[in-house]
Amino acid sequence: MVDDLEGISVFLAVAEARNFRLAGERLGVTRSAVSQALQRLEDRVGVALVQRTTRSVSLTEAGEVFFDAVRPSVRQVRDAMQTVREMQARPSGLLRITVSSIAENFLSGTLLAGFMEACPEIKLDITITDDEFDIVEAGFDAGVRLGEVIEQDMIAISVSEEQRQCAAASRSYLERRGHPCHPGELQNHACIGWRPRPDTAPYRWEFTENDRDFDVSVDPTVTTNDMGMMIRMACAGAGITFGMVETFEPYIDRGELVPLLEDFCPPFPGFYLYYPRRQRQPLKLRALVDYVRKSDKG
Repeated sequence: MVDDLEGISVFLAVAEARNFRLAGERLGVTRSAVSQALQRLEDRVGVALVQRTTRSVSLTEAGEVFFDAVRPSVRQVRDAMQTVREMQARPSGLLRITVSSIAENFLSGTLLAGFMEACPEIKLDITITDDEFDIVEAGFDAGVRLGEVIEQDMIAISVSEEQRQCAAASRSYLERRGHPCHPGELQNHACIGWRPRPDTAPYRWEFTENDRDFDVSVDPTVTTNDMGMMIRMACAGAGITFGMVETFEPYIDRGELVPLLEDFCPPFPGFYLYYPRRQRQPLKLRALVDYVRKSDKG
């Protein structure tokens, strides 16, 4: 059995590199050792697998068939060996996550603090941003976003309850300007809006009436990319703002803000931890996923 398997890794390295020297560098052996191992493999199978010339290396017809047949099997064996190794290993390393600025429950720190205690050898690098981008290309392991904006090819796990938006304003503002009873009346009010970047239009406030979704393009008197600034301006009486009820709740509970137009703001799916589909996930990411799933069940 050992004799049958000997040289297959060398053959795969040669087939992929199409060069004996490069194959040797990848395997950490000399060019001569590569040539000898490949020759022994060819002797055992009884057919030439590689066509050698002074200038090039190519696969024979038999070599192409052998390559296509053994490559996926060897990959599976390597993955299985790595999986077994990781069973004895502890999750470690730097885990990079990008998180939406309005994912209040996730950003509260409770879940992440518990995860860090469970996996002390993992370090977290968390970027708070509302920009939409390819997390793989940007070098992130995972992200947290509203489910509706996550790409279809990602795996997503819920990290929050259903969410709901509403408008909100201070009592002093409402005493001066009155309560809007319908989203269409917002055009007659001072509004505090949000946009992710200076080169984008302000977010259009979204509502539902009689099972029909619609949005209102308010003309904000104040526009910012920071929810904290929006809330501070609203509490100071500068106008009506719009966002997640979960974000406004502490201010509503203290009487600093009054929720508005709630009948036009039904709940919707909340925030999800999402990450790319891979045959093998890094152990540090699997640890976070397992912890989130366990916490959800708890």
